[in-house]
Amino acid sequence: MTNTFGTESAAASGPAAVPGAASAGQERLAKAVRAAEQALIEFEIAVETYRVEVENFSRLHHQRLGPMYARLDELDALIAEAVAAHSGDRADIERAWEARALVMPMPGVEELFGGLLGSDGVRPVEDPNPPRRVRPGKEAQRLYRELVRKAHPDLAQDDEQEKERRSAFIARVNEAYAYADEEALQALAAEWEAGPVPLADLPGEADVLYARLEWLAERKEMLSAMAAELDESAIGQMMRLSPDDPDALLNEIAEQLLGQVAQREARLAELVRDPGDG
Repeated sequence: MTNTFGTESAAASGPAAVPGAASAGQERLAKAVRAAEQALIEFEIAVETYRVEVENFSRLHHQRLGPMYARLDELDALIAEAVAAHSGDRADIERAWEARALVMPMPGVEELFGGLLGSDGVRPVEDPNPPRRVRPGKEAQRLYRELVRKAHPDLAQDDEQEKERRSAFIARVNEAYAYADEEALQALAAEWEAGPVPLADLPGEADVLYARLEWLAERKEMLSAMAAELDESAIGQMMRLSPDDPDALLNEIAEQLLGQVAQREARLAELVRDPGDG
């Protein structure tokens, strides 16, 4: 309001065109800040969406495919042991020991899948509410994006109390989205619309606006690093094999593993078959 009144006075007095130009420049800066804020929110939505998909893929990969990997390791050990028992060759015996060792607890697997697998690679992790699929449905995605755009903590700016309220609300939104819970997201949308949504004015001073732009740039850089880390993770690289439909990739891997299990079981049956049966 002070800026508006100052501009009007300058126009009336005639020679004070410079303050008006300064006000116009500050308004352009304020618009740049608002645009940067909205761009950052959109980028943060994209990064969080990807993080949820990577986490869900990892959990579903463990829950659905972990037992198959364990069965394959066990069959490989049994086959190697059967071959060694038939041949008695030292090299075959060593290979059998190595195959059996793979079935034993393996250090380092937890790090590969972000702590979502046990040291044996397949130990189930109790999850009372596992995700139904890697990528939440279209409606859940729409509700999530709308809620984040409306309630993002950055929109509170210098109002710390409002920022805390928004942060707590967005945490609940993120949790509901992670489990693709459309009903919970709809309830959160209704809750937000019913509650107060104070709109804080942007800072009016140029130095504060510049500081805001610097913070936004730093925040985007941090999110870019997070996205790169997700993309380069073991699960991220696996998801790149089918970016449009990661759930189908899980089904494809499951079919391949089932085929491998069947082949190994047939091979083991041949090795342990009683010669008199032939």
